[in-house]
Amino acid sequence: MPALSPSLISSLSTAPPRASAVASAAGLLTALGSLPDPRARRGVRHALVTVVAAAVCAVVAGYRSYATIGEWVADLPADTAAVLGIDPGRRPSEAMIRRLLQTLDADRLAMVIGAWLATQLPAPSAGTPRAIAVDGKTLRGSRTGDTVARHVLAAADQATGVVLASTDVDGKTNEITRFAPLLDQLGDLGEVVVTADALHCQREHVAYLAERGAHWILTVKGNQPSLHAQLARFPGEAFPTPPVTATVVMAAGRSAP
Repeated sequence: MPALSPSLISSLSTAPPRASAVASAAGLLTALGSLPDPRARRGVRHALVTVVAAAVCAVVAGYRSYATIGEWVADLPADTAAVLGIDPGRRPSEAMIRRLLQTLDADRLAMVIGAWLATQLPAPSAGTPRAIAVDGKTLRGSRTGDTVARHVLAAADQATGVVLASTDVDGKTNEITRFAPLLDQLGDLGEVVVTADALHCQREHVAYLAERGAHWILTVKGNQPSLHAQLARFPGEAFPTPPVTATVVMAAGRSAP
């Protein structure tokens, strides 16, 4: 059974805990209403927003394949199904969910989901700008015997870890060329701090972020030798060290102060 689009899984795998089917259904259904329905009108039994909303809630709940999403929908309590617009007596099947999701534009769906997830985030503390981290990752378990592992570039809210946007990076592209299309999925970036690793320390990226009104923090390494040499000549006191809290962040099996 084929898996869901990596863009959809990336956007939803770190959704806020409060993004439950009942509490957020109204906003989610409204957001999904902007998606065009690729199906012919004749014979449509379930509204697009209903089917996609059910799939979204299933992925948030930890279900990753079409088969398990179908099981989640089949097992929904009648009152929860009704909140999502599902007739408890006639629920969408796994085959129907799979066919519909496979015909949708994955990037557009991820953009709509990211916009909805952004509305679920708590507001940053007063005087604290929102920070978004751009990073690439290979999806665990996506490699098969005859295909390479799937790679995505994602933009995540640093305070919560929620993925706000993601895009596939296939063999014909790379992370550098997908940077702007990724952030194009997000709304207003004014005064937002965008961080990225050394791969994205590119003139074009800086110009793009400046045009969007964002701030940026980029790692400088040997891929920008002139800039790296210039920064290396600065005395250490030219870069004041910010106060460090005792919080320990665990990431990828490593801890850092």
